[in-house]
Amino acid sequence: MAEISYLILGGNAGDRMDYLRRAVDMLRIEVDRVVALSAVYESEPWGFEDPCLFLNQVAVVETNLAPLSLLECIQRIELTLGRLRSHDGYHARTMDIDILLYGNQIINVPGLVIPHPRMAERMFVLHPIVELAPNLEHPVLHCTMEQLREKCMDKKQVRQIISQTT
Repeated sequence: MAEISYLILGGNAGDRMDYLRRAVDMLRIEVDRVVALSAVYESEPWGFEDPCLFLNQVAVVETNLAPLSLLECIQRIELTLGRLRSHDGYHARTMDIDILLYGNQIINVPGLVIPHPRMAERMFVLHPIVELAPNLEHPVLHCTMEQLREKCMDKKQVRQIISQTT
């Protein structure tokens, strides 16, 4: 049975808009169906200093892939788009795709935690997800996305730069 999953896409290296478009195109092929896309938001890097701002977008996908298979799929997309993984903290990247939510499931296995453990701390996640699903409830925190955004302490600048529809 297909599951609705929320993904955050973003990058701050190279042609940021082109990488976002290509990632969405690949998702359309790999994960069954892209149901909705948020606007594109520009934000300051989170967790590290870099002069290049990020472009971020939330994609709502309907997929028959199991959570770990979805993770493998998005990691292949990242790799195809030139993502180089480093284990020494946050850094600039062409594309990063994280699973925020997978239905209302709570998953905690090596390499994958859903809901994303830091989504409630990041305005660059909360602005686009609130745009698409303000009343969606976080399955662990039991708050809506709008409530999470209201409580979020992140002071990094986030601004919508391009409106988007599916």
